[in-house]
Amino acid sequence: MSSHPSKRRKLTEGGQSSDGAATSDVKIQKQFFKSAQSWNLEEDYENRPRKGKKKKEKKAADATKLPIRVAEGTWVTQEEEDAEIASDAEWLESEGEEAPEEEEAQPEPEAPKIPEREQIRRAQEEMAKIATQLNEDPEEHPGAFKALAKIGESDLLAIKKLAIVVQMTVYKDVIPGYRIRPASEDVAKEKLSKDVKRLRVYEQAMVTGYYQYIKTLAALAGGSIRDKSKQPISSIALTCACTLLNAVPHFNFRGELLKILIKKLSYRNIDKDFIKCRTALETLFHEDEDGQPAMEATSVLTKMMKARNYQVDESILNLFLHLRLLSEFSGKASRDTVEKQDDGSVKKPRQKKEFRTKRERKLLKEQKEAEKVMAHADAAVSYEERERMQSETLKMVFASYFRILKMRIPNLMGACLEGLARYSHLINQDFFGDLLEALKDLIRYSEKDANKEDESDDENKEEEEDEDDEHEFVRDTSREALLCTVTAFALLEGQDAHNARSDLHLDLSFFITHLFQSLLSLSVNPDLELGAQSLQLQNSVRRNNRINLQTTTVLLVKCLSGILLPPWNIRSVAPLRLAAFTKQLMSGSLQVPEKSAQALLGLLADVLHTHGRKISSLWNTEERKGDGTYKPLAATVEGSNPFASTVWEGELLRRHYCPKVRESVKELEKSIKSIK
Repeated sequence: MSSHPSKRRKLTEGGQSSDGAATSDVKIQKQFFKSAQSWNLEEDYENRPRKGKKKKEKKAADATKLPIRVAEGTWVTQEEEDAEIASDAEWLESEGEEAPEEEEAQPEPEAPKIPEREQIRRAQEEMAKIATQLNEDPEEHPGAFKALAKIGESDLLAIKKLAIVVQMTVYKDVIPGYRIRPASEDVAKEKLSKDVKRLRVYEQAMVTGYYQYIKTLAALAGGSIRDKSKQPISSIALTCACTLLNAVPHFNFRGELLKILIKKLSYRNIDKDFIKCRTALETLFHEDEDGQPAMEATSVLTKMMKARNYQVDESILNLFLHLRLLSEFSGKASRDTVEKQDDGSVKKPRQKKEFRTKRERKLLKEQKEAEKVMAHADAAVSYEERERMQSETLKMVFASYFRILKMRIPNLMGACLEGLARYSHLINQDFFGDLLEALKDLIRYSEKDANKEDESDDENKEEEEDEDDEHEFVRDTSREALLCTVTAFALLEGQDAHNARSDLHLDLSFFITHLFQSLLSLSVNPDLELGAQSLQLQNSVRRNNRINLQTTTVLLVKCLSGILLPPWNIRSVAPLRLAAFTKQLMSGSLQVPEKSAQALLGLLADVLHTHGRKISSLWNTEERKGDGTYKPLAATVEGSNPFASTVWEGELLRRHYCPKVRESVKELEKSIKSIK
């Protein structure tokens, strides 16, 4: 164990101590002084860390700062404030509490999340304020269009919907009645007045904002944003595009609006948006006065159908029947050329040249230039320019019709043939021959195609039908043949029939023979009084189409009228043809429904009124003009030998169950007696 240290004894007044203690203290003191000689105290002090250096620097910096006013209203220097903080820390330590450490730098707190309802309310107020400013004085607020677009960039779908509707309303109100040309560099360098410069800045801001808005509509109408609400944002975007197209068709970027609508029409899924876009184009065609919008729309439509290989709904093709050139255009055209009726036929009388001085000629030239500028400013289109646009439109329409005839697309044949019949008076004679050959080919191959379809249906009869096959079209070959015949005779009536026959040597006997052979089969057709749309009841949206609703009976009566009652300038019809068709129609009247029977008997009454003496012998049982027997199933009209028979069907029709049919037969017999 270590021994305890010896206790120090108190020295006496005389400095005396015990002998052992005195000697040890002296030795220690000598050793201390001896070692102290080698110490370097200044170097040790220099190497010692200076802990108070920062505090001194801080105090020196604080001394240069201005005094601070505290909450009590007194002025305090930085040193006094630090001393108070230090005293507070000492007080906390004395109380047994730890002084609060200096707070570390924390990230800024996030802004409080605003509820959706509040965001919508603020957006509504902001858009209402901007719209009011544009309504009161739009030229003073050119940046308002950009502000409206920025509000529409919100993440909330409700604000997006509201923004595109508000922008549509604003643009519809502020767009002027003229197109705005882009500002060129030369115009920008011109010296302009303050008002003109302000107007140009406003116009360029409006055009830029309008272009960005249309791009937004195109993106939203494409369905890029998923929206499962009752009214999706794509539907609202299409509504805005349709409204702008009909409200301001003269303004810039009309082509972009047309592309939005026609992209929707390219799909065969017919819904409310499809009908909305189709109606907007119909309105555009009806209200087009200068021809430029209709020509652009027709161009985009034809390109879309060609790109889709004409796999579109027939209502798209029927849009061509709403063009104003049907009633306004006076020339004749084909898919390649256009000819005018007054080309070289009417010569303007040569006017006597009036003498004018050099000054008068200069003034007249300036006046014409001013009138030209005013006409351009008023967006007035001259008659010649409008006729040129309508000619281009008509060529595109005929090109589409002819391609469809060549391709024999089943679901478009009715619309195509009806359109050709409506445009028959605008088709020139050079195109007439090719068109008739295409119609003949369609009739020849329609029966073959129908037989192939029947065979394939018999083979796949036991297989289940696919649920997704909504666009399958049930082809009616008999109706197509009637449409071809109607179109052929309508084309002939649209021309100068006498000149057309003599110049082109047209022969329509193919259509007449085919109709004669199909009369008996048509009379037992159960769908004789149903239209093309009624035959396809699985698609309820098709009923909204007001075109191609003619029943088979109406088409049959039109064909027979063209054959038996031609125009007045070619009224001569062979008696053999009249008798053959009359006998077939009387036989068919026994089988058809009552309304069709009334229509056929009414047609026969008109035939008797016009050609009664040629066929009156059919009602006389005692005289015959022919030998042999009657052949109703003959391959030709002349080979049926109709005068070898009599119209005995009238006796049965007298006892028909329908009173109106009985009355029609009695009127028919009265007209026969009056002829004799």
